[in-house]
Amino acid sequence: MKTLTITQPDDWHVHVRNGAILKAVLPYTARQFGRAIIMPNLKPPVTTVAQALAYREEILQAIPSGLDFTPLMTLYLTAATTVEEIRLAADCEHIYAVKLYPAGATTNSDSGVGDIKAVYPLFAALERYDMPLLVHGEVTDEQCDIFDREKVFVDTHLAGMVEKFPALRVVVEHVTTAEAVQFVTSASANVAATITPQHLLFNRNTLLAGGIRPHYYCLPIIKRESHRQALVAAATSGNPKFFLGTDSAPHLKSLKETACGCAGCFSAHAALELYAEAFERADALDMLEGFASFYGADFYRLPRNVGMVTLAKENWQVPCAYGDDDMSITPLQAGEHLSWKMQ
Repeated sequence: MKTLTITQPDDWHVHVRNGAILKAVLPYTARQFGRAIIMPNLKPPVTTVAQALAYREEILQAIPSGLDFTPLMTLYLTAATTVEEIRLAADCEHIYAVKLYPAGATTNSDSGVGDIKAVYPLFAALERYDMPLLVHGEVTDEQCDIFDREKVFVDTHLAGMVEKFPALRVVVEHVTTAEAVQFVTSASANVAATITPQHLLFNRNTLLAGGIRPHYYCLPIIKRESHRQALVAAATSGNPKFFLGTDSAPHLKSLKETACGCAGCFSAHAALELYAEAFERADALDMLEGFASFYGADFYRLPRNVGMVTLAKENWQVPCAYGDDDMSITPLQAGEHLSWKMQ
């Protein structure tokens, strides 16, 4: 296959930051995707409708001329979130979901929820107003091994949440384990999941074998090969519960290559190319369009895009960095060669 043309996809989980970093990274997402669910974990977090609308305006101002891109905003759930704020969000045409971060689970999650059952009344409000809950599915118990945090979350929290609120639409973000895949597969149609390119392409040897590679470090952390295989099987299965969410999370090189580096992989520079690599390796390029362009829109009850994008079979080398010395961001697969390129 020399070219692959698919309906323009959407990114159902992306971090574009704000300020100077936003201006540097947003063009990559806006070039490839028609829409994107924007994560709210800024400093301070986006917890109100007013903040979300202000952030949306900042994003709109950063979209390069000539690109048609729509940011889909979210709110950051905290213990202080009110039912009234959820109602306001549900009534706002620009806000599409609320994000649950367990406190301390990942970058800028310090304001997250410590006691999940304590926010059950907010889940009830989300269920009542039919607003999706996006879940970072990891426990943060210091006694829990970091490679087990997702599995434990599924067992101790997610199963109970879904049972208690059966009409609540839940997206288990960036699933990384066979156990999470099995849970989503067996749950009702109200439960779905996003999968990142790094979790489809790499296992934990890429991160740790032969030396620590900080630009492959993300949370949830990359797991063992058997889990990667389960993710590939889910993504390429045609099951509409699984769809594209890059979790592209840019950090300055100086914050990644340090004694305590930030979690997050910047993949927006070549998101579709990376997914195409994964699907081609699985001999499933014919399944990429559904995963990338159809299933997420259907779950969010939005129309599918009508434009098309084309990937060509073309070898190219990923730059070692994007930006200048003061704004240098190292991308996923920096310096490596990819075999697909968006036209």
